[in-house]
Amino acid sequence: MSASEIFDRAARRHRRDRAAPKYGAHDFIRAAMLDGIQERLATVKRTFADVLDLGSFDGSFVPPPGSKIARMDAGHSFVQGGQGVQADEDRLPFADGSFDLVISAGVLDQVNDVPGALSLTRRVLRPDGLFLGALMGAGSLSTLRAALRAAEGERPVARLHPQIDVRSAGDLLMRAGFALPVADTESLRVRYGSVGKLIDDLRGMAATNLLIERQPLGRETLARTAEAFAAASDPDGRTAERFEIIFLTGWAPSPDQPQPARRGSATASLATELGKLR
Repeated sequence: MSASEIFDRAARRHRRDRAAPKYGAHDFIRAAMLDGIQERLATVKRTFADVLDLGSFDGSFVPPPGSKIARMDAGHSFVQGGQGVQADEDRLPFADGSFDLVISAGVLDQVNDVPGALSLTRRVLRPDGLFLGALMGAGSLSTLRAALRAAEGERPVARLHPQIDVRSAGDLLMRAGFALPVADTESLRVRYGSVGKLIDDLRGMAATNLLIERQPLGRETLARTAEAFAAASDPDGRTAERFEIIFLTGWAPSPDQPQPARRGSATASLATELGKLR
């Protein structure tokens, strides 16, 4: 384990194995991510022969017709059920140029080396190959975060993961060498009857605290968190929680792709054209 790592790889594998048997009862965030990925994929008018599902969970992603799919997950139980490969996203075991489509839903916010994972993803793509990803981003779990701050007062403990915002996500795609990078975001609002129900969902989707420097949530702190969470409820007694989904799109570079115009190559002046409209 590198000194610069913030997530516990062993704990992540254990949490995913724990979540696997009942994952289908808590998969609504990833289901929304996969819906968004499929919508974006439907706009691409080309075929894909070899597909990689990077962080496959229960293997629910349906590949394009006629394609072969490889599945990879950090958890043993998920890959055992989906007949995939167990590995971390920043330690890919695939050769360069193995795929023409890579999708990833719900895992990149738990990876120690996100720039490295994206760079490796770009490398396993063939030229003009497509990457479509989705992760929970900045703004997610804002109600729980506020309740924990209220419960712990002047001595807060890091219990929720650092989050990537949409601008940083776009920068990461560019840094990894993707062409035509796009990052956009969608919000999902879920209402809970108690903080316990929210924690059950987070545990069921393998999204609880994986920080190396983590501390257990004591009974008294949990009680205060529950009170603060309930205090933020609507008149019907249910509290809204926010999940911010960042979608990523990038292409492996290829000479056939559209290229931006060389700076200074314009043949008409913008000021002249605007003057014609007056």
